[in-house]
Amino acid sequence: MVVGESGLGKSTLINSLFLTDLYSGRTQPSADEKIMRTVSIGKKTVDIQEKGVRLKLTLVDTPGFGDALDNTESFYPILDYIDQQFEQYRMDEMGMHRTQIRDQRVHCCLYFISPYGHGLKPLDVECMRQLQDKVNIIPVIAKADCLTPAELRHKKDLIRCEIDHYQIKTFQFADCDSDDDSEWVKQDSDMKSSIPFAVVGSTTVVRDSMRNINVRVRPYPWGMVEVENPAHSDLVHLRSMLVRTHMQDLKEKTNDQLYEQYRISCM
Repeated sequence: MVVGESGLGKSTLINSLFLTDLYSGRTQPSADEKIMRTVSIGKKTVDIQEKGVRLKLTLVDTPGFGDALDNTESFYPILDYIDQQFEQYRMDEMGMHRTQIRDQRVHCCLYFISPYGHGLKPLDVECMRQLQDKVNIIPVIAKADCLTPAELRHKKDLIRCEIDHYQIKTFQFADCDSDDDSEWVKQDSDMKSSIPFAVVGSTTVVRDSMRNINVRVRPYPWGMVEVENPAHSDLVHLRSMLVRTHMQDLKEKTNDQLYEQYRISCM
């Protein structure tokens, strides 16, 4: 699931993460449209291949979130949707064909934080607090290329402090075992230190003649931001966490903790 205000580059990031073109026709709403806009839920399915393994991912978008003048209840449709998927799974578990259950539960929520302003907005705090017991939250700083390296470090530190201050529960990486190899320990450490992930998305591809490879970039008059360069963006770390290293952890936490809490509350 992807949650965040319009104009933060959510669609571009999803296209960049999974090398797709799911939102080619997406347009930004006008100011008049935002005034009366309500939150809706949109689902798209994408097939990706990761290290020879084919994966089918369902991407849930939430257009309209945070766009209205009064956003007091803007997160309720999101909460309702997550609960509906929990309830459908619970009903399927009680059915006759329990071995053929199709898992449509939301295992991960990418929550987009604006790079402008100072830290979290009141809407960010309240929405994440409402979501924290229902879904694995992964905070993401959108359009990170509009910040200098010093500003970005300060922004990350501020957001981490506010998450601790407001006692918001985000997805926690498990600690490495003592017998893990050094390469995995370093990769895990890099991912942990990157949270909140500062990302830049782009589907523009140029040829790097120096290295003789194609690279995805965000071009500017002063140069180019390579979206898959860890020195420019945390996109690589985010993608690796989602589809390589921690996909099973996200699913297990959803099933063993979040869904179990919902099931017990129903009983």
